[in-house]
Amino acid sequence: MSRLSICLFVLLCAFAAKAAAQSANVRATYHFYNPAQNGWDLYRVSAYCSTWDGNQPLEWRQRYGWTAFCGPAGPRGRDSCGRCLRVTNTGTRAQATVRIVDQCSNGGLDLDEGVFKQIDTDGQGYARGNLNVDYEFVNC
Repeated sequence: MSRLSICLFVLLCAFAAKAAAQSANVRATYHFYNPAQNGWDLYRVSAYCSTWDGNQPLEWRQRYGWTAFCGPAGPRGRDSCGRCLRVTNTGTRAQATVRIVDQCSNGGLDLDEGVFKQIDTDGQGYARGNLNVDYEFVNC
């Protein structure tokens, strides 16, 4: 194997490991951000990410549902702000794309209630107060 082939192989492995490290299976709870009722205002809902993303255009703030992120895989704190996740209910396979606007401490996600209901297509998560979900970082 040539040195170039070895270098390419190592780079591909590193890229695959990084991509795999940015997804996980976690518990998702719900939070009452009520973005539409609060004018899609990150300051008004005291979202952690408002410091960096509060002045984003309205279209940017409205484009996806909101979530707090405290999952085990992926960037933390400021580095997660504004990033998007594809969240999949593991029981029903219903999906939604959400934007990280806040942080949490439950080890998973704190989805806006509207998003939670959207992917809780069988009502089991609302009855339990949480959903088992997979998340994956995606481009917004």
